[in-house]
Amino acid sequence: MNKITYKPIGIIHSPFKEVAGMPIQPAGAKGVKGFVEIKPAYAGGLKDLTGFSHIILLYHFHLSKDHSLEVKPFLDDHTHGVFATRSPARPNPIGISVVRLLKIEGRKLRIQNVDVVDGTPLLDIKPYVPEFDAHKARRIGWLTGKAKHVSKARSDRRF
Repeated sequence: MNKITYKPIGIIHSPFKEVAGMPIQPAGAKGVKGFVEIKPAYAGGLKDLTGFSHIILLYHFHLSKDHSLEVKPFLDDHTHGVFATRSPARPNPIGISVVRLLKIEGRKLRIQNVDVVDGTPLLDIKPYVPEFDAHKARRIGWLTGKAKHVSKARSDRRF
């Protein structure tokens, strides 16, 4: 198997200094502000990003110690396959969040609705485009009836 290596393009900053107690999804982080600091070598890639109200952040779950193929997610008392969850304890600990882009100041992106622990390495940014990214879901599996509780759910130390 080929080795895959990613280099962080920046760092995500938030008010959350530890995992325990933080929101588990952007929907639970409404109004929470933070910023992304882009490394100088990647600043040129920010051109034209100001035209988007929301961006997708792809990041490395750097505090995730190990992975399991079955996990007990925050919104359930039963275990599920890791690929049916958004658990950080994944074979490739990659996270994704859609956040509101407030403004860009040089290499600093001011963001809102951030659900990421402070100091998280940023792997990539993509513009959020509703016509590309928003789909009417017909089913949401085990999250049926539970997803509505995400705004109050908080992380603990299980991952």
